[in-house]
Amino acid sequence: MFHHTTLSNGLEILAEIRPSAYSTAVGFFVRTGARDETPSVAGVSHFLEHMAFKGTDTRTADDVNRELDEMGASANAFTSEEQTVYYAVVLPELLEKTVDLFGDMMRPAIRRDDFETEKQVILEEIKMYEDQPPFGADEKSRELFFAGHPLGKSVLGTHESIAALSLEQMRAYHEARYTPENLFLVGCGRLDFDDFVRKAERSCGRWKPGNASPAFPRSLSKTSGRSGMHAIAKPSATQRYSLLLSNAPGADAGEKERLASILLACVLGDEVGSRLYWELIDNGKADSAWLGAYEYLDAGMYMTMLAGEPETAPANLEIVQRIYREAEKNGIMNEEFERARNKTLSRIVLANEQPRGRLFAVGGEWTVRKRYRTVRDDLDAVRGVALDDLHDVLARYPLTSPLLVSIGPEPGGPLIPAV
Repeated sequence: MFHHTTLSNGLEILAEIRPSAYSTAVGFFVRTGARDETPSVAGVSHFLEHMAFKGTDTRTADDVNRELDEMGASANAFTSEEQTVYYAVVLPELLEKTVDLFGDMMRPAIRRDDFETEKQVILEEIKMYEDQPPFGADEKSRELFFAGHPLGKSVLGTHESIAALSLEQMRAYHEARYTPENLFLVGCGRLDFDDFVRKAERSCGRWKPGNASPAFPRSLSKTSGRSGMHAIAKPSATQRYSLLLSNAPGADAGEKERLASILLACVLGDEVGSRLYWELIDNGKADSAWLGAYEYLDAGMYMTMLAGEPETAPANLEIVQRIYREAEKNGIMNEEFERARNKTLSRIVLANEQPRGRLFAVGGEWTVRKRYRTVRDDLDAVRGVALDDLHDVLARYPLTSPLLVSIGPEPGGPLIPAV
């Protein structure tokens, strides 16, 4: 059962109630992420996520951690290109304490000492990602693929942007982006909606309305993607990591088009039972090989990940390209399509069986499209995709003219033969 209301200050509250559930999942979804940042504050959304756990005007960081621990909450947060999410799964009787705590956390104190300490943590995190596989290849590839587009920014920011970020800049960003009308409070599982709203009113009703600019400005959106090859030397690497990026449908594309891209990626590059799996993983030619479809509000991306011994990279990349050429030329077999559809249906069911899974599905869908969908709606939509829809997507978004970023112990030569 779905419920929705809006407080007088603009904060929207929505819930999917399941009386038979044994837990309650609660989350604040904030329409802000890496693509909403100017270059001077790159990484501030993720940094601010950290600061929400460092205390408020009435709580210290120890208080926040202690209260979460006392409730036995399974709690965390994450930041992406387009949203920041704070969530907890608790016993239903602890809903009031959870809403009170998380509502308070949405108004962090952002103390100078905490800010400077956490800045060092973020800088170390950036170094960590640069020093471990795939050694920043994913972020480098996105930067090149979305050149000049906000989606090309790293969620972490850069060493330079974080080092230069000031306390005043973070406070200003929080004030501008964490306005009531730019947040959604979502609950899933066992809860009483009227009581949920009353708790939210007590915790968040005093927030002053703002006038946040559109979260994802259309003027910055459409991108055609880039192609080309970039081989980078990383002496400490023992394998070569290659990422191939090409265009895919975005979240603003048609329903069948988006779902067809997911099914196509499953046929060609699922981690088990796909064409890439049988030709590269099952026979030991590569350590990792998969294809994923990623969607953003107004852009989409296919990403192929290939990892293995450095000397095998050229031959393995040719296999990947051959697989994609054959798919574009000869299409997808019906048995492959049926297998991918059954996998996708099963994954939807398994991901949505618990309140936590429904929280991300309900909150994410509302944040992007302002609509509510049941599990049955999602299952019916996947069943409504036909094999010809995959062929249409493959023709419109070819996989054989990708951008390649490859990082390994030596620069390497030409890695992708001409198509």
